[in-house]
Amino acid sequence: MTDDATLWPRRKAAVLTLGAAAVLATLGAVYVIGTGDGNGSAAACAAAETAGKALKPLAKGEVAGFLPAQTPLSVADLAFSDDAGAQRSIADFAGKTVLLNLWATWCAPCREEMPALDSLQAELGSEHFQVVAVSVDRGTSDRPKAFLEEVGATNLPFYADPSMAIFNTLRERGRATGLPTTVLINGEGCALGAMYGPADWASPDAKALISAATASSSTN
Repeated sequence: MTDDATLWPRRKAAVLTLGAAAVLATLGAVYVIGTGDGNGSAAACAAAETAGKALKPLAKGEVAGFLPAQTPLSVADLAFSDDAGAQRSIADFAGKTVLLNLWATWCAPCREEMPALDSLQAELGSEHFQVVAVSVDRGTSDRPKAFLEEVGATNLPFYADPSMAIFNTLRERGRATGLPTTVLINGEGCALGAMYGPADWASPDAKALISAATASSSTN
């Protein structure tokens, strides 16, 4: 007959084993979130992955740090608010190639590249292309709006997410490491590639990249 003193170590070991299994399962789930598309539409973005890789020869000069998508990823669900406080998402720009830029006033490189993003929107913005610059400053929108006015960025509609949920979601999906983070997205809300760090988005190199991406999306 087995007494409680003998059973307890066995029960404890079983509990620890189950606990470890649960932790591993949780880590596995996090890994899937980090490499998947977050909303079950990876198959729909397979063409975007191919299109992104076709842009690699244009990742040079001022945009040499652009990394084409290596796996299908939908970002259509990424949410933020507009100047009026209304909820928006990347899905609202369906049919347009989007250059999504996450920035903040406390990020010096973000501040430096904002005039170039404004210039890019002024020159290439159309029914086929849009720069969507989302401020992730905490608190009210007064400070980021004042900064945009200060640098004369009049061509960029104001978008914000003070909760930083948009950044955290991209980080979970393996598409953000810090600020600024910029993601090039096709008309179906699928990532074509990303840039981690600043770039001169008004340069000929950047415009060639954007024009090729827009042309590619328009033919799909």
